[in-house]
Amino acid sequence: MVEGSKLAVYASLAGNLAIAVAKVVAFFFSGSVAMLTEAVHSLVDTLNQGLLLFGMRRAARPPSERHPFGYGLELYFWTLVVALMIFVTGAVASIYQGVRQLLAPSPVGDPMVNYVVLGVAVVFEGASFLVAWREQRKAFPRTRLLRFVRWSKDPGLFVSLIENSAALVGIAIAAIGVFGSTSLHLVWADGLASIAIGLLLVAVAIFLLIETRSLMIGEAAAPPVVARVRAAIEADPRVTRLIEVLSLHLGPEEILMGVTIDFDDGLPGPAVEIAAQEISETVSAIEPRVTRLFLRPGRRPDAPFHGHGYAPLTTDAPRLH
Repeated sequence: MVEGSKLAVYASLAGNLAIAVAKVVAFFFSGSVAMLTEAVHSLVDTLNQGLLLFGMRRAARPPSERHPFGYGLELYFWTLVVALMIFVTGAVASIYQGVRQLLAPSPVGDPMVNYVVLGVAVVFEGASFLVAWREQRKAFPRTRLLRFVRWSKDPGLFVSLIENSAALVGIAIAAIGVFGSTSLHLVWADGLASIAIGLLLVAVAIFLLIETRSLMIGEAAAPPVVARVRAAIEADPRVTRLIEVLSLHLGPEEILMGVTIDFDDGLPGPAVEIAAQEISETVSAIEPRVTRLFLRPGRRPDAPFHGHGYAPLTTDAPRLH
């Protein structure tokens, strides 16, 4: 999954950089503010992909004494920076340029250059979107795109999907602005298109800020992941009842899970320890992202309670690097 998200980010970075250069050239030939706005949009997206790659590298560092659970959460910080970049650099600049064009309209030159560049941009952005979409289908084959974005804990993948989707919509808006200014002689259409692109970026930035905030304060694993773990534990004949499953993402590929189990009362102490270890291995086999699994024995409502917190039964799932 990590390699898949990196592939999506690299594809987006390469595509956005090529498109940004082409849009800048188109702006110099035509003077279209919407094309300038789209060039800024692509440059911001290129920088954002670079920040995500930097965040991935930082998050991949091994655990240390000060950070025993690793650095996976740092990727969410850099995703927050990406969202702020989209808002401050992309959205504000686009709206500003659009307002300037409305207040002092200037005609757009030869539209053919713009149309050619926008057509090329559609090809590059579409290819980048397909790469990210294919990786999404590998992770959640039968999940709709919007639900995947809500469930996904991998910013490299869902940011690429959102940015490429927004870029395709932005290209359509820019094309409408150029057409309105040149073919319909509506000089204000170009500026209005720039403002519309800016508002689109505002919506994208707000959505990413909300998602990243949720990840940074701690999100549970996606429902399908929890369901697989629950089913595997409940299938163990030594488990009488699965009382509680708590999970927390420590990064895109790092899940901490705490499970409360009511074991068969007939199991002796050593057998309970063996059961805990085997359950840990089973969970790691079906869901490798669960790198920390903490188990504690449960109790019936009428059973006596002794002690607090997790019992010595606690076990770690094998850690994967």
